[in-house]
Amino acid sequence: YSTLSQLVYMTVALGVSAYPIAVFHLMTHAFFKALLFLGAGSVIMGMHHDQDMRNMGGLKKAMPITFMTMLVSSLAIAGIFPLAGFWSKDEILLTAFHHNIALWVVGSVASIMTAFYMFRLMYLTFFTTFRGTEEQEKHLHESPALITFPLIVLAILAAIGGAINLPGSTWLNHYLAPLFHAE
Repeated sequence: YSTLSQLVYMTVALGVSAYPIAVFHLMTHAFFKALLFLGAGSVIMGMHHDQDMRNMGGLKKAMPITFMTMLVSSLAIAGIFPLAGFWSKDEILLTAFHHNIALWVVGSVASIMTAFYMFRLMYLTFFTTFRGTEEQEKHLHESPALITFPLIVLAILAAIGGAINLPGSTWLNHYLAPLFHAE
């Protein structure tokens, strides 16, 4: 559902003829969503292939790099300022507001729902107390550098990737203009 909600944002941008903004969100979405998928894999690896969030909790201490990078991605997908997701979602919502208030309302509600389920994921996985077995708890570990290094790179992109199209900097719009120029 998370990916579908982000595709809806891109479709809204396309629907109001804001093609460069749709591409902008596609780019920022790639950063934070790839980070979420790789972070989930890191958690599953640390939990010895247990994928049930009901068995997790308290992983923040055992997996600090995974925790920090997943926190960045969760904040970015929730559209929290100043991360990449904020800039692309804000552009879409602003454009939708000027074209159709109903689209803006739906997009805003979807953004609130995204923030809710991402913070729920973070809370159940990294906070509270560990809910798995004692054996799992003894063997909790951070992923190796082969996994954590890409997490860090993607976290940096999820944090600053929105700078590619900040207000006043229309580099991406100019770059994409030949593709969307109506003749």
